[in-house]
Amino acid sequence: MLRSAGWLIAIALAFNIAWVAPAKAWGDEGHEIVALIARSYLDPVARKKVNALLAADTDPLTEHKIAAAATWADRYREANVNGSRLATRQWHFVDIELNAPDLDRACFGHPATPPGTPVSQGPARDCVVNKIQAFTAELANPVTAQEEQIVALKFLLHLVGDLHQPLHVSDDHDRGGNDKRVSADGFYAGTLHHYWDTEFVQQLGTSPNRAAAALVRRISERDQQAWAQGGPVEWAMDTFKIGRDHAYGQLPRPNEKGSYRLTDAYVAMATQDVATQLSKAGVRLAVTLNKALGQRR
Repeated sequence: MLRSAGWLIAIALAFNIAWVAPAKAWGDEGHEIVALIARSYLDPVARKKVNALLAADTDPLTEHKIAAAATWADRYREANVNGSRLATRQWHFVDIELNAPDLDRACFGHPATPPGTPVSQGPARDCVVNKIQAFTAELANPVTAQEEQIVALKFLLHLVGDLHQPLHVSDDHDRGGNDKRVSADGFYAGTLHHYWDTEFVQQLGTSPNRAAAALVRRISERDQQAWAQGGPVEWAMDTFKIGRDHAYGQLPRPNEKGSYRLTDAYVAMATQDVATQLSKAGVRLAVTLNKALGQRR
């Protein structure tokens, strides 16, 4: 039995979901969980509009359901549609440096989308915070063409999730942990970024639907109200603190080769953090979509 099993089983049982031994992870599960959590908190008007926009989508890169659509921004970038790889790559993160945190600098001075230009055609040098703000405004604008509304919706389904991944927001001059090699009992060796992106998410279960349902059951009304406060700037700084204090701050010393052997305690902490961050992202995605499309519009 893996030495980390006790920690991981305890966490899985706390979330009332099955524990499975670590295996090769998939990159979409976290985004699917966020979207499925958000669906639980959409008001009826927003839910109807989200469903209608996805039903009208003709893009074949993903299915036109909320969980699958939450992975579209990655598929779009990977497919390099009309140069989308370089045009949208930096929209998925904001590199706030640990030693000199400066959101304005990390967001390239907050460039504006030129007047009359769709947000999806905005500057390539931009950050996830700005893009969430801009796509939210565009989705809420009744004069936005339906095709662009669909694109704005799909980016929001994805980018709000990205904003809550600690290594999409904090940076130690290592490309968000991509330059740090780590290993742990029961896991394949990989990068610190990959572990937070996928490996720790997988500890919550192999089914996004079941994992999302388990997390929703644990979100209290107080949590929901607290997490709904603020906006992308505040949410980014909240995530930055997790990256600074936990993802980076709790790393053991590197070995003589410069790689890090994660302890069972680190894995347990990270799994708990990931569960909380996915929950926050789901609630805040719903807040974003309700603001743009819901009853209070």
